Amino acid sequence: MASPFCCTTLVLSYVSIALVVTIFPTFGTGSTRLATASELEMEAKALLHLGWWSWHGNDTRDRCEWRGIACNEAGSITSIDCSWVAVRGSISPEIGAFSSLESLILSHSALVGELPPSLGKLTLLEELDLSDNSIYGSIPLDWGNMKSLKQLDLSNNQIRGPIPPTLGNLTNLEQLDFSNNQIRGPIPLDWGNMKSLKQLDLSNNQIRGPIPPTLGNLTNLEQLDFSNNQIRGPIPLDWGNMKSLKQLDLSNNQIRGPIPPTLGNLTNLEQLDFSNNQIRGPIPLDWGNMKSLKQLDLSNNQIRGPIPPTLGNLTNLEQLDFSNNQIRGPIPLDWGNMKSLKQLDISNNLIRGPIPPTLGNLTNLEQLDLSFNQITGAIPREIGNLKNLSELNLSKNKLNGSIPLSIFNLSRLSHFYLDSNLLEGPLPQEMENLKALSFLDLSNNKLIGPIPSQIGNCLVLGELYLSNNHITGSIPFEVFTCPYHTLDLSHNFIEGEIPHQFDNGLYLQVLNLSYNNLTGMIPESFWFLETLNLSYNSLEGPIPEDFSHRFSSDSFWGNKYLCGNLPDFSPCPSKSSNELKIVQIILPVLCFLAFLGLGVLLFLRSRAKDNIPEPNVTKNGDLFSILNFDGRIAFEDIIEATNDFDIRYCIGTGGYGSVYRAQLPSGKIIALKKLHRREAEVLAFDKSFKNEAKILSEIRHKNIVKLHGFCLHNRCMFLIYEYMARGSLFCVLAYDNEAMEMDWIKRVKIIKDTACALSYLHHDCHPPIVHRDISSNNILLNSNLEACVSDFGTARLIDPDSSNQTMLVGTYGYIAPELAYTMVVTEKCDVYSFGVLALEILMGKHPGELLVSLSASFSKNIMLSDILDPRLSLPSDRRVAKDIVFAATVAFACLRSNPKFRPTMKCASQEFLSRKRPVANRLQAISLLQLKEHDLYMDDEAKFQSQKSANTNFISQLLKLRFSKRLGQNVHQLILCAAMN
Repeated sequence: MASPFCCTTLVLSYVSIALVVTIFPTFGTGSTRLATASELEMEAKALLHLGWWSWHGNDTRDRCEWRGIACNEAGSITSIDCSWVAVRGSISPEIGAFSSLESLILSHSALVGELPPSLGKLTLLEELDLSDNSIYGSIPLDWGNMKSLKQLDLSNNQIRGPIPPTLGNLTNLEQLDFSNNQIRGPIPLDWGNMKSLKQLDLSNNQIRGPIPPTLGNLTNLEQLDFSNNQIRGPIPLDWGNMKSLKQLDLSNNQIRGPIPPTLGNLTNLEQLDFSNNQIRGPIPLDWGNMKSLKQLDLSNNQIRGPIPPTLGNLTNLEQLDFSNNQIRGPIPLDWGNMKSLKQLDISNNLIRGPIPPTLGNLTNLEQLDLSFNQITGAIPREIGNLKNLSELNLSKNKLNGSIPLSIFNLSRLSHFYLDSNLLEGPLPQEMENLKALSFLDLSNNKLIGPIPSQIGNCLVLGELYLSNNHITGSIPFEVFTCPYHTLDLSHNFIEGEIPHQFDNGLYLQVLNLSYNNLTGMIPESFWFLETLNLSYNSLEGPIPEDFSHRFSSDSFWGNKYLCGNLPDFSPCPSKSSNELKIVQIILPVLCFLAFLGLGVLLFLRSRAKDNIPEPNVTKNGDLFSILNFDGRIAFEDIIEATNDFDIRYCIGTGGYGSVYRAQLPSGKIIALKKLHRREAEVLAFDKSFKNEAKILSEIRHKNIVKLHGFCLHNRCMFLIYEYMARGSLFCVLAYDNEAMEMDWIKRVKIIKDTACALSYLHHDCHPPIVHRDISSNNILLNSNLEACVSDFGTARLIDPDSSNQTMLVGTYGYIAPELAYTMVVTEKCDVYSFGVLALEILMGKHPGELLVSLSASFSKNIMLSDILDPRLSLPSDRRVAKDIVFAATVAFACLRSNPKFRPTMKCASQEFLSRKRPVANRLQAISLLQLKEHDLYMDDEAKFQSQKSANTNFISQLLKLRFSKRLGQNVHQLILCAAMN
């Protein structure tokens, strides 16, 4: 059957090229296309013109043996593969001469220049790969003639211009990749004809316009990537027909509208990324059917509604990112079934409720981010089961309780964020177990106690943030053995000297120890720092000379005993070293003796002058004594209940003392306010503490916090109160879940009870008592949300024969305006503060902005319903509505600028108790103007004088001055709030 084989040789003398044309017989069912001499000659010329094989010279007879070239049996070139070969130059138009070419692969070949239209002549071409070059220009229209193409890759070039609609003719195309170019314009409508497509990638271009719904015809499509473009409009409903899809990426576009529920039909989908768009609406319930999903990213959209519990069916899911949306509701319990998860991020949403313990089942989890939500409750100890965690972020929530010790068994944890929560308790010593920890942020919580020295065993810890807590004690030198880049211990109660031992001079760049109680001198070993803040401590001595060239004055402000060559600091006195040593030794001794004598003198004077009754004494070595009212509290009981005031029992730190929770042997729970020793040496604090003891020992009212006893020895000063379980009114209003529990009935009752307490102080005590610091931070609530007035450290007895001039005290935002310029304290100062407080309770926030713009607000006819706390719905009960109107009317009457026109607290209290209420319209129909101009408690002369002497501009300016200072203080209050919570 085999016939002789023939050879024909054609010698081309003018180029010295020999071409061999070999004609083979037919074998089996296959056949070979016969190449003409002219075609072979043109191919040979084209090869020389391309110049990609210049090292072979001009002899092309063995071209089929050249690297990257394959020929058919007729000697015609069918494949050129020069990938990863730096052929350089451009693609010559002669490329169209390779009429038998089926594959052209030139990726990573350092090509430049434009795409030649002559490629459109290669009608047999099945694979064209020009990726990863520097080709520019537009895609030629003639490329629509390459109807045999199955693979087309132009990715990673500089191709510009629109996509030619003629490419819709490539009906055999299976793979199309134009990614990472500069292609503009829309996606052609007729691309729905390319029904053989399996992979379509247009990512990282400048494609605009909507998504053609005709793409739903691409039922064989497995990978679709349109990410990082400027595509607009909705996701087509017909995309639910592309049931072969495994990867779908529309991220980083401008896609709008809801997620079509038809996408739930894509049960083969493994990767879905819609991140960074403008998609709205809920997550479809039937997405629980996409059980092949491994990656799901909907981050940075406007998705609303709850998380469907059906997502718990996605047991193959490895990455889930819903961050930066508006998703509400709790975390589903069924999420504990997604045991393949490695990354879970639902940060920056409106998630509420607790962390479900079932998340502890996700033992493959490496990254967990629940930050910036409204998650409440304690951290479940089951989180300690996530042994593969490297990043844990629970920051910016409302988590409470202590940090579970199980977390400190996560040996792979490198980044740990718990900042800005309500966490309590001491810093655990077990943190030394986190050997991989490089970043730790526990700032803005209510953590107490000393810094454990074991933290020095975290040998790779580079950033540590413990600021804005209640940390006490000194800084252990082990802290500075870690290779920190940043160390922030600011806004705490840390004492003692700054350690001078440093082993990390090559690493530490930022050190913030501001707003503490540090003493001693500044170590000179801080010279290597880039940023240093030691402000507002009690440091002394010279600022090192090198520091004046590296740091500004604000790094040292608030340390009145520092000196040095910096602006705002006095030059250091020139004394011999011996003189300095003598002063350093003698001065502390003299100060101690002076304070000791002063303390004894003040104690004796307070006994004689203030007429404090002799205590029922329980002695402890003749050093301490307690005045108690029921005969059942002994000093030994206090010491035992608090383990000698151990930091574990500390529940908060206030202006001049720490508050402890203690349970006595009888089972009674009490609160103890203990004056810090350093503040006991300050005359103002000592006086304020004794003033509170004196005032509270002489008054009794159900709505004034009850004082059970006190100890006023100069070595140990504390007050014993009834325990108020819900903490301050300020804290309850600050957090949504607690504020919503305080309904309108409870709020009006708090206003009424506070009025009754103030009426008792002003009118039933002799001489009258003015509190001088009525604010939401000084109204404490018991477990039933019943109010008691507290903190009488600044209270003043009114002497009718005295001018009653005083220093300006109180909380900014609550101080009566007349105090700013008269300095005369009267009962009407409390009345004004009560008016602010009453509005704050009704509004759910401080009314500062409303008070500043009173006249402007009324001109706009703002309704009462517009300012009420939006977290509570308006009452349906008409009687409750009347109570709200009445409370608001009383509040505005108490806020009158002229104190003579304000009601007395007795009058206000009696009105509350009378239960008489004016007939009220609907809340939506009552304006603030009506409330302000109501003539409640004003006689005819007062009405006339009020209209005549009203000076709203002057009062407005005073209020602006006062409220501008308030924001920072209330932020600090929020951090330190709930001293008894």
